[in-house]
Amino acid sequence: MKYLALVFVALVAVSCGENPPPTTPYTLNVPQGFPPPPIPEDNPLTVEGVLLGRRLFYDPILSRDSTQSCGSCHNTSFGMTDHGLRFSTGITGAVGDRNSMPLHNLAYHTAFFWDGRSPMLRDLTLVPIQDPREMDHSVEGVLAKLNASPTYRDLFWKAFGVKTITAEELGLAAEQFMLTIMSGSSKFDRFARGLESLTPEEQQGMQLFNGEANPNSPTRGADCFHCHGGNLFTNHKFMNNGLDTVITDPGLGGVTGNPNDMGKFKVPSLRNIAYTPPYMHDGRFQTLMEVVDFYNSGTHANSPNIDPAMGDIIRAGGLGLNLQERLALVAFLNALTDTSIESDTLFQNPFN
Repeated sequence: MKYLALVFVALVAVSCGENPPPTTPYTLNVPQGFPPPPIPEDNPLTVEGVLLGRRLFYDPILSRDSTQSCGSCHNTSFGMTDHGLRFSTGITGAVGDRNSMPLHNLAYHTAFFWDGRSPMLRDLTLVPIQDPREMDHSVEGVLAKLNASPTYRDLFWKAFGVKTITAEELGLAAEQFMLTIMSGSSKFDRFARGLESLTPEEQQGMQLFNGEANPNSPTRGADCFHCHGGNLFTNHKFMNNGLDTVITDPGLGGVTGNPNDMGKFKVPSLRNIAYTPPYMHDGRFQTLMEVVDFYNSGTHANSPNIDPAMGDIIRAGGLGLNLQERLALVAFLNALTDTSIESDTLFQNPFN
């Protein structure tokens, strides 16, 4: 009987050991004035999942030679981008062909990458792992390294209750961290909340930003708000803004196969835009003034699939803004800078 009792106790202990500890709900810090973001039903935020996702984001274990992490090309000091680089360089020295995108406020997005190839934020980690121009690894290779790590096995057990780490949990953990990267504390936001004033130049730039580019209108406008309006400063659409007369990068069209989508790219948020040069999907413009100058006089009316939203600008022969107005517009764009991301410990590298 004593032996049976010991066996029973041992079995109970093992059985109890099979039950993962309860997770802790994560309270998302949503900026004032922002709507509640739609968190995926199959991936509720937990403290354990978010912290695990952050660790993975900064761990070079995801690359084949363990030298490059997600954070290598998405730096918190530069709006979560690869600051100053037109294209990022992978572990082999190979160079990509699209500019690194910022990662803030992704909880509100429904399509990811410049070409919208994925509707799931979790793929934002799985795809670069397998790209030979980036981490040059395989998901299977990453999982083998993670499953060989007692630390990661314990963390995934606590976050997801799994003994064997799979691609599903890897993507879910990375997604949880990226969902928490919120940006809504710029000078413009403080102005909107009545906490700070814009300079006269910034106010003029804001009026231009929100004004129609209509040559028959008595007021001046840069027509930015049609594509970059709202709290997030993006309409979440895929558009051709008249960059080229000949399409060399198919963009969305390369994903859908639809000729009408050729040359269309995701409209980026303008939040933290001062932190994220160079600009456009291919990083062709080094400064915000170059971007403004393009819309002022450089759009190509005969670009295939050019968006109708560009119509007023094209019919007007460009925005026609003078130098002082262009400088004011840039000043307002600079007021969209949020420094909290680079100082918030929640987003920093846990290995430092």
